[in-house]
Amino acid sequence: MSPSGKVSVTQAPFDPRRYHESVAGERTEVAARPPVCLYLEVTNRCNLLCTTCPRTYEELEPPADMSWDLFTAIVDQVPGLARAVLHGVGEPMLVANLPRMVRYLKDRGVYVLFNTNGTVLGERNGRALIDAGLDELRVSFDASNRESFKAIRGKDYFGRIIRNVRAFRELQEREGQTRPRVSVWLTGLKETVEQLPAFVKLAAEIGVKEVYLQRLVFFNESAIGKARPDQALFERLTEEDAAYLKQAEELARSLGITFSASGAASEPGLSLKGSGDVSPWSLCRRPWSLMYFTANGRALPCCIAPFSQHGYDNYTLGHAGQQSLPDIWNGRAYRDFRAALLSDKPPVSCANCGLRWSL
Repeated sequence: MSPSGKVSVTQAPFDPRRYHESVAGERTEVAARPPVCLYLEVTNRCNLLCTTCPRTYEELEPPADMSWDLFTAIVDQVPGLARAVLHGVGEPMLVANLPRMVRYLKDRGVYVLFNTNGTVLGERNGRALIDAGLDELRVSFDASNRESFKAIRGKDYFGRIIRNVRAFRELQEREGQTRPRVSVWLTGLKETVEQLPAFVKLAAEIGVKEVYLQRLVFFNESAIGKARPDQALFERLTEEDAAYLKQAEELARSLGITFSASGAASEPGLSLKGSGDVSPWSLCRRPWSLMYFTANGRALPCCIAPFSQHGYDNYTLGHAGQQSLPDIWNGRAYRDFRAALLSDKPPVSCANCGLRWSL
């Protein structure tokens, strides 16, 4: 397997490392530049009960969809916004305003994407997203068969999702639509790594040209569901696991599919094997380039924080309903967070992150 795990690249994927390096500038506790990327949790509601997601096991915040007023207030405070990710711990396509949000961002020249579970990706919703100009649609499958899907994601929607994604890709092909770029994702679990070749084959059968292995994120203490250290592949890859990855890579090549076995949690492109750096968090540039807001307006350091440490109060950096974004961005909480990240005693959520995949 090649170090990056990539084969048959049909379109240059977004490079998180270069992106955050280019916009972060010099890293001090005060950010010299405003953010250019927003993660907007348009809802914290979900219709699945995934065994790798903290929202299945505890209420992180009161259930909510991000209001239109809050959404526009946040976006309008970032005139240099280049990229928006419209997901958090919920299912974005449950939000009626989602296409309108996408269009609002596209009218400002912003690159827009989100992850979905695909359960409500019907023709009407799909057309609305195409018309709105969505750039990228990432579908989380997490299994190559019905039984595994139900065990991991809590409900028996596997067949529906397969039908939805196949129909959406057929719609795009019929109408010559190249956007959104569609990819499918599998969370890397010891329990399902053997399904990687079958997962690649399934993607080809439903017309998807990009497949990514998503790194499992888990709490160091009080692990939940299947989000446990013993299920992780990152830095725990056995020869047998590697053989499944090689099979998937070879199959992808033969089918003309882009396949990344990076173990990335949100962005493909980095190796499953760690670099040996004892302080990997010190490389992170996200607190200098992006802001993450929950559906209720709470500012968090990034989309991984909810998966790496229990309790939002541990790493809340402000609130968009009570403060301006500039006041949050270089407020005391953000400055302290950045200072800790640059030290040998990082915030707990960052120490748990192992950001090799989240640059």
